[in-house]
Amino acid sequence: MKQWYQELFDNYARKYDSESFTAGTMGECDFIEAEIAFNKQCRILDIGCGTGRHSIELARRGYHVTGIDLSESQLAHAGEKAREQKVVIDFQKQDARNLSFSNEFDLAIMLCEGAFPLMETDEMNFAILAGATRALKKGGKFIFTTLNGLFPLFHSAKDFIASSTAEGKATSEQSSFDLMTFRDHNIATFEDDSGRKKEIASDERYYVPSEITWLLQSLNFTNINIYGAKLGAFSRKDRLMTEDFEMLVIAEKKS
Repeated sequence: MKQWYQELFDNYARKYDSESFTAGTMGECDFIEAEIAFNKQCRILDIGCGTGRHSIELARRGYHVTGIDLSESQLAHAGEKAREQKVVIDFQKQDARNLSFSNEFDLAIMLCEGAFPLMETDEMNFAILAGATRALKKGGKFIFTTLNGLFPLFHSAKDFIASSTAEGKATSEQSSFDLMTFRDHNIATFEDDSGRKKEIASDERYYVPSEITWLLQSLNFTNINIYGAKLGAFSRKDRLMTEDFEMLVIAEKKS
């Protein structure tokens, strides 16, 4: 039986690229470049790369990028786009919970809930962080975004998604946030690439900053910093607030 995130990304590649949350690619890649001091020798791993929007833009700027995802549909569309833009990217179908890499990359990115925190258990989410750790070289940097657990304590996740959704795009209904597990259960309604309307019961895990810090420290990361994640405008100047739906995490694997 497929999990909800597998159903969601099956035949939902072109429609995905038109969603509002994909509009920040250029600015996010600007931030990533600055974080690695524009070093074109950096090898970059894009975990949960989806349709390859960050991978392709970084490759277009001259970086060596490997993108992994669980969805064959998303990867196929990513490959098409890469060929159209004449960039070479190593796209691979891999499960982020069981990555095959070891000490190979200078930077790992995992943006827009790429794999983490969509898994059905906390242990599976942790396995994704552990896999990214193994993939990085000593001193390598990890940049990812995840759902901010402070947000649903003060706001409605359902209302936020509705306010940032354009007509005809994916919507969220019947949202229910569990204070004991910090999981949000909702019904996601969207239209796939064939024009069929689908409803999927999703289950996403929100994390508070102290949890993320502890998890990364347990995996031998240092210089762990957490900020508010503004779409297309990541910045170390943005202190994480309860109004931020996502948090931006930057950490370094100990040398």
